[in-house]
Amino acid sequence: MVAGDRHRERVAAALVAVAVAIAFADSSVVVLALPDLYARFQTTIEGVSWVVTAYNLAVAVVALGLVFVVHRTAATHVLTVGIVIFVLASVACAAAGNLSFLIASRCVQGAGAALLLAGALPVLGTLTGSAGRGAALWTFAGTVGAALGPALGGVVTQLLDWRAIFAVQAPLAAAGLAAALLARGAGTLEEGWRPSLARTVPANVCLGLLFGALVGVLFLAVLLVITVWGYSPLGGAVIVSALPAATLAARPLSRRLAGPVGVCGGAALLSLGLIALALLPSSTVAYVVLALGFCGAGLGLAVPVLSANALDLGAGATRSGTLTVGIRHLGLVLALAVIAPLLAHDLPAAGHRATLRATAVLLDAPVPVSKKVPVAFGVAKELDRAQAGEVPDLTRPFDQHGARSDPALREARDRLVAAVEQTITRAFRPAFLFSAALAAAALVVAVRLPRRVRR
Repeated sequence: MVAGDRHRERVAAALVAVAVAIAFADSSVVVLALPDLYARFQTTIEGVSWVVTAYNLAVAVVALGLVFVVHRTAATHVLTVGIVIFVLASVACAAAGNLSFLIASRCVQGAGAALLLAGALPVLGTLTGSAGRGAALWTFAGTVGAALGPALGGVVTQLLDWRAIFAVQAPLAAAGLAAALLARGAGTLEEGWRPSLARTVPANVCLGLLFGALVGVLFLAVLLVITVWGYSPLGGAVIVSALPAATLAARPLSRRLAGPVGVCGGAALLSLGLIALALLPSSTVAYVVLALGFCGAGLGLAVPVLSANALDLGAGATRSGTLTVGIRHLGLVLALAVIAPLLAHDLPAAGHRATLRATAVLLDAPVPVSKKVPVAFGVAKELDRAQAGEVPDLTRPFDQHGARSDPALREARDRLVAAVEQTITRAFRPAFLFSAALAAAALVVAVRLPRRVRR
């Protein structure tokens, strides 16, 4: 093969990897935009959560169905059809005028993503010249994409708009079409594939549980930072970027550890990070960044090893890759099915308690009645904005009445904001603990992995 051909294939492999990363990132890329969607479509927490759930549910259902038929079609055809559907559905998401249309478009986008991810694995094997190198690139792109999704979505939302999330990803994914043409020989019949039950079943179960636990990071932590603590999408993206940074930092270590040790350590770190988030003492950014770092490190240690054992790099590459895609997203969907209603149940009561605490703080504040009354009306107005789906700014009424120059009013402001944030933050605790329990369950399953696992 001449140098020019090798260069073209490396570029093509990179483009396919970008498409894979985008498809995995879409599981959570809109999370930092959820408050905007919540206000734009005036829906409920459960309603807006379907923007995330619909995509992951479609990926899971289509991927699990494809396991029985994907081996009968050339991988390049599967990849091409998947990219076309994904790109068109992304454009439809960007143009959505109501929540129902957005959710329907996300379902179609998820179906396209399932095809894209199923076809990409053998195509990358052809483009890189080795099934092992192709699988490593596929796993790396998927891990980074899943971890980086919220941060990228937050940056795009802040700089442009939530619609831009879908508009930007469409041409990036479309670039993979040209790459597919260079891998026309990819794809073989896999009629005789028989998965290794001792290796692939524990690996896939662990992946499903770990991706379910990630809902606590990719959904709960982001909602807490944006909706409760009032950070902008860009500020939230900076905080959440601790997750992908730790994921990338931990990957070299995963290659030095024995396989089961890396998986058990990774599941334990993810569980500890989620427990730390559940026990948040206050809106402390450094604490959250550290907890997200634990979660990201756990992801970087466990997922590469589990992916290597879930994939059959011989004749069963396409089907085993499709199966593990379905299991991962099924874990996300099942976790969301529990966490979204749990959070929706706890938040109204927390909001009521927060209002009572805010009232008590104002009544006890050593502030003249002439300032206390208009501030109280202003705080009530901001709390009404929260009920309407907007992010309230509880500091505004205080600042409008001289908190910057009045120490007593400034102290009352800080006490009230801290009291409200602490009360609502505690409402996230059961959902975080449920996510931590999923990671702990993955740790239990990881013990059943063979001593010598594929790397």
